[in-house]
Amino acid sequence: MGGLGFQEILLIAVVVLILFGGRKIPEFMRGLGKGLREFNNEKDKDSSEKEKEKEEEKK
Repeated sequence: MGGLGFQEILLIAVVVLILFGGRKIPEFMRGLGKGLREFNNEKDKDSSEKEKEKEEEKK
């Protein structure tokens, strides 16, 4: 109960292909990848800033 099976994933893939077409999917994935990369960079930057603040407080 609850997990996605092969049939559900296949159905979602077919619907996405029909809605966006074969040419738009690579552009969409590229944009999604850039967004995830930016999010991870900001997350890492924020965590490193917090670590620096904690080290400064200890001194």
